[in-house]
Amino acid sequence: MIEKNIKEDFLELFYNDICDEKLENNNNLNLFTLKVKNNTFSYDELINELGNKLYYFALSRKQINHLKKEDKLNDLIKKSKAKLKDYNTNDGELGEILLYCLLESHLNAPKILTKLELKTNSNDYVKGADGVHILKLNESDYQLILGESKLNSDISSGIYEAFGSIDKFLKSSSKLELEIDLVNSELVKESYDEESYNTLKKIMIPSAKEDKTYLDYSFGIFLGFDIQVSEEERKQSNSDFRKNIREKIKKQVLEAKASLNFQLKKKGYSGYQFYIYVVPFSDLKNVRKDIIKQIVE
Repeated sequence: MIEKNIKEDFLELFYNDICDEKLENNNNLNLFTLKVKNNTFSYDELINELGNKLYYFALSRKQINHLKKEDKLNDLIKKSKAKLKDYNTNDGELGEILLYCLLESHLNAPKILTKLELKTNSNDYVKGADGVHILKLNESDYQLILGESKLNSDISSGIYEAFGSIDKFLKSSSKLELEIDLVNSELVKESYDEESYNTLKKIMIPSAKEDKTYLDYSFGIFLGFDIQVSEEERKQSNSDFRKNIREKIKKQVLEAKASLNFQLKKKGYSGYQFYIYVVPFSDLKNVRKDIIKQIVE
């Protein structure tokens, strides 16, 4: 199997205040709240960690291994940063990066490819899923996870948009075929060696006659939303603020369960697994751009 690059220690940046909450049709919800320091989220720690991991997300394994072998570490960083759009017009890539990190570190589902690594330059747009990961359930059952990330100040609106995108994706057979073809064409690039490629090929394109493996499609959803923090709340003691903001966030996310379950009960989604991750931000509109700006600069 492919090795994951984002380890479990990435999760140490967050409080997992809702852990594997059960949703309709045996789906799961996880809330990860950034650590709170001096009555604000620890964005500095997140920026540092994402900067260290960016090249795993932005570049293929083959390209990373080549640059490391040639001892071109500066090129490794420059090439990965060049893949990001200009932060002034960047609305979604923070969510894509965080979804990648959570699928690898929390779900243990290594990436096969991401939309970002397929871009030839910072202005290209690759249609389809934000990322493609593979999850081993047991010795014979696997899931191909298609990623969808949404950053919206209102969590309910983000849910609506995410499932709207997935609905369009499922209803367009050409898009689904394109994604499958894309994965198949990228296997060589993503493999370490011939043995790895052959193993992946059996998983990705199983033969009903010869292979004793089964592949199903599932979805990983990242929802970033805005949590309002008043000036009065910011004046609380550090311990009170930390306790109260976490409770406030948890309450708001649990209230959104009804919207999630409404979507998951729709006929078209039965038979698919959904892994849903929620991360709150303060002043999301500006923070998501500032984080990308600091990573790039």
